[in-house]
Amino acid sequence: MEQPPTSPIATPPENVRLGILSMLLAMVLMTVMNALAKLLAESYPLGEVTFFRNLFALLPAVAMVAAAGGRSCLHTDHWQGHLWRAVIGLASMVLLFWAYHLMPLANAVAISYSAPLFLTALSVPLLGEKVGAFRWGAVVVGFAGVLIMVQPGAGMLDRGALVALVAAVCYALAMIAMRQLGRTERPVTTVFYFTVISTLLSALALPLGWTTPDGHALALMVAMGIAGGGAQYFSTRAYALARAVVVGPFSYASLIYASVLGWLVWGDVPAPHVVIGATVVIGSGLLILYRETRRREIEGAASPLPPRRAAPTTRLV
Repeated sequence: MEQPPTSPIATPPENVRLGILSMLLAMVLMTVMNALAKLLAESYPLGEVTFFRNLFALLPAVAMVAAAGGRSCLHTDHWQGHLWRAVIGLASMVLLFWAYHLMPLANAVAISYSAPLFLTALSVPLLGEKVGAFRWGAVVVGFAGVLIMVQPGAGMLDRGALVALVAAVCYALAMIAMRQLGRTERPVTTVFYFTVISTLLSALALPLGWTTPDGHALALMVAMGIAGGGAQYFSTRAYALARAVVVGPFSYASLIYASVLGWLVWGDVPAPHVVIGATVVIGSGLLILYRETRRREIEGAASPLPPRRAAPTTRLV
């Protein structure tokens, strides 16, 4: 069996403009995928929608493997890590699709941006990372923004908001798994195995609920899967072309896209408290992103090996 390279993977020259364009395109594709999932979930079981999203995402995933050098990049000795990343990532995907079904698209997207906050908090007990007062302050401010959005009252959380929050926690756990895998695995390897395993796992839910799609629905499912896989490809490409602190903020463009698409298709207009809370969450997320990038640059400067660009911590299903 072919062994993985022992030398560090070469980082391509930075291209800020192309990196930003790749991220903006990734967010367009992700918003299209989310909107199609919301639309399809109105008529088809959630498990079936999730299965087809993963099945047709295999097409871009295979293209990523081919562009990265073929089968040589699929070698791994960390099957358990890939399985856990797929399980928790799939849980996040299902919950997020459910949240899209329960509430306006832009609201669910806004709440899902709390994932970096959970990631920062969970990285302390699970990864042993040290989080300084500055980043803890950003987390506290961010969670205040979450409370503004979900507005828990006497009746506690709205079901859609609660589902979106749990999805964000699951995604944070998936990002922790990706960080652990990232020590030995290439991004394309993780993306490919996530897509394959999540397709197989989501197929297990098909006997629990199945509605045969007509031609129009099947075309939408194909488009949903390709859009989701394409979003993964262009997001990965964006972080390969430019530093996370440069391209990361442009991932928040998906909230704008989701707001516009939600208004055009479903007539949803984000409430003022959602806009205010989302602004606070995004601001805290940008602060965390900046501090995370600075930490990695300092660690990279102290290391004899050339620093690798930071992996994405934005939401991407």
